[in-house]
Amino acid sequence: MAKSAYEYVKYFEETTTCLYNTYIVIRLDGKCFSNFTKKFTKPNDIRGIHLMNDCAKAVMKEFTDIILAYGQSDEYSFIFHPHTTVYNRKRDKILSIVTSIFSSHFVFAWNQFLYDLKLEHPLPSFDGRIMSIPTLRNLRDYLSWRQVDCHINNLYNTCYWSLVQQGETPKNANAILTPTDSGAKNELLFSRFGINYNNIKEVYRKGSVIVREKRSEKVNKVRKDTGETVESMKTLSILSVLHCDIIGDTFWNERSILLGLGKE
Repeated sequence: MAKSAYEYVKYFEETTTCLYNTYIVIRLDGKCFSNFTKKFTKPNDIRGIHLMNDCAKAVMKEFTDIILAYGQSDEYSFIFHPHTTVYNRKRDKILSIVTSIFSSHFVFAWNQFLYDLKLEHPLPSFDGRIMSIPTLRNLRDYLSWRQVDCHINNLYNTCYWSLVQQGETPKNANAILTPTDSGAKNELLFSRFGINYNNIKEVYRKGSVIVREKRSEKVNKVRKDTGETVESMKTLSILSVLHCDIIGDTFWNERSILLGLGKE
């Protein structure tokens, strides 16, 4: 590489690495999405959820060390295996590339999912943050925090938009809901709108979990020595989108090997 008298300036760049033997966790959030999604179906637009999931898959295809992703509303979290050496664990490099892939794919795939809505400026963008989480217990608590947040937000939004769509002003709807707890919101939905919150689809109540699963598939191969076609099994790694509880033990016990998880 050519050298020059000005090359010394590169030493002003600060490089920080994520702590070794910790889960690298990245969370992306949509920037000003409350304004951006005004034309979306309320309280939830399944097309937007499918778009977010597709963006998360694009990131996971690029980074095979991501063992799990969790998304809800306009956010997505990505969990890297604690032993990953991707980009030598440089924080800025990992965060900027994950954010870039997700944001660009969101714009690229927009027409595939929201073809009836014109994408206009300002274009959607995402901010990102990165952290090092030391134990599986801490990781589970982080994901539980995000899933609880999904429930709280979705319960509120379901109540809010039910009130607004019935004729309440946004201000009045907010005033009605401000003093209520979870139980009161459930009662409001049932008594005024006949909605049993527990019957709402899990994709809205629990968010989306993406994991890698191994599946076997039959393939036909031609033997070079005889030219004979023989049938064999091929193991494939599939990105599966789930809508399930990740707070309890069941999810983790069923996938401990696939996730490469150790003891808490």
